[in-house]
Amino acid sequence: MKRRTAREKALQALFQIDMNEANPEEAMENILQGAPVDPYLSELVHGTSKKIKEIDEIISNHLENWSVNRLAKVELNILRLAVYELNYVEDVPSNVVINEALEISKRFGDERSSKFINGVLSKIKENINK
Repeated sequence: MKRRTAREKALQALFQIDMNEANPEEAMENILQGAPVDPYLSELVHGTSKKIKEIDEIISNHLENWSVNRLAKVELNILRLAVYELNYVEDVPSNVVINEALEISKRFGDERSSKFINGVLSKIKENINK
């Protein structure tokens, strides 16, 4: 499975976890419909789920005039996934993480999602690089 596909599937799984309170295994099983679980997909879903409080705090600290609770669930989970990769996956450059998040937001979000996500992730990246 390509990493872009793993990210898209991870987004779908995280969305299920968020909306239906599914556990990570159930969510991945629903998304993959019997296909084998890709190791990178598993890392993204399990890692993001385990670090969700830390990740939401990072996102919250970089929002202006917004709260995590007000974000659309798709945008929130795209941000969660990207923040997990930025902070905890060492072999993916920051610019790749942000670009992938933008491409996924164009596919799954609305017309304003990518601009919003780019702004938030750029601020987060700046703070990581300091």
